[in-house]
Amino acid sequence: MHPADHLRGSRSDKLKGRKIVLGVTGSIAAVETVKLCRELIRNGAEVHVVMSKDAQMIVHPWALEFASGREVITCIDGGVQHVSLCGDVPDKADLLLIAPATANTISKMACGIDDTSVTTMATTAIGTGIPVIVVPAMHYSMITHKIVLENIKKLEKLGVGFLSPKVEESKAKMPSIDYIVSMVIAAIGKRDLLGRKVLVIAGSTEEPIDDIRVVTNRSSGETGVELARAAHERGATVELWMGRAEADLPEHISHKRFSSFNDLSRMVRGKRFDIVFFPAAVSDYSPRKVEGKIPSDKAKISLELRRNPKLIDHLKARLVVGFKAQARISDEELVKESLMLIKRTRCALVVANKIEHVKPGKTRVVLVERNGDAEDLEGTKHQVADKILDRVVRMM
Repeated sequence: MHPADHLRGSRSDKLKGRKIVLGVTGSIAAVETVKLCRELIRNGAEVHVVMSKDAQMIVHPWALEFASGREVITCIDGGVQHVSLCGDVPDKADLLLIAPATANTISKMACGIDDTSVTTMATTAIGTGIPVIVVPAMHYSMITHKIVLENIKKLEKLGVGFLSPKVEESKAKMPSIDYIVSMVIAAIGKRDLLGRKVLVIAGSTEEPIDDIRVVTNRSSGETGVELARAAHERGATVELWMGRAEADLPEHISHKRFSSFNDLSRMVRGKRFDIVFFPAAVSDYSPRKVEGKIPSDKAKISLELRRNPKLIDHLKARLVVGFKAQARISDEELVKESLMLIKRTRCALVVANKIEHVKPGKTRVVLVERNGDAEDLEGTKHQVADKILDRVVRMM
């Protein structure tokens, strides 16, 4: 067994059974394709690499043979690889991913020119109707060339997808590997939330004591980020509303920030979604704010806290998923409290956990439904988020 096969599905099975042709062209960003290939495999994909001659001057084909576990296609020969992979055949590829794509390759694709192994794959895939995703990477002055922009629009009209480059240092750089893989999963993954509007509210609120100090809750925001990512990868249109958090926000998911309970309360009004996930650590109480700064030389100060209304009661959605965090109680008590939350609100499902079971990147939760059914889930937050989405899809 090739070492690449040991990695397959180690992160997720979101691309299990999917065959991806990875086209590599002569941009310096080709050095990132070994990592990209491996990450696709970690999510279950079968990857076949095809390289242009210019790409082979930057990365040796052996490197990508090692990464993919398959011989790299460096030219089209009597094996007619473009037909066997991207032609109208029973075992054709599910996706042609061209990453990185140069201005030269993009323009040749738009004109139907197939004088490299990669452009021949592109012509065949477009003719067959196989999904194609292009990831441009070049100097910024090249991607802003009017003819290149026209060629991109021409390809988009044919149904070719383009991922926005990361523009910095006068270059249109290839975006992060996480972003590319997430977009690939969204294109050819389960797609069982296609057309659904999903809201994820995560992070914690910060309630001002004075103009400098705040009262807050513990929350990394990781679970919310993973839920938003998982919903996006299933085809949903996702909004992520994030309070104070440690987690990085995905660059490809629309997001808004909030600070206090009042901020979030204003954002909720009048909004309607198909599904709302509410893992946010919203303050149950807010202090009466003091203008300016309370002097720091006082031996003691007292805070007057007032109870905030429950925002979950104001969420408008076909399905609301609530979250219940507790500490140092039994599993039976946790389920009981979750059922009380379901009865008091419009939640169809509650994700409950104990703070002592939450670690960076990992968690253990209990899914509790209205009928009292409870299911334990444990693993990485990435894995748990995907299993929560499985349950939500069944309930929808």
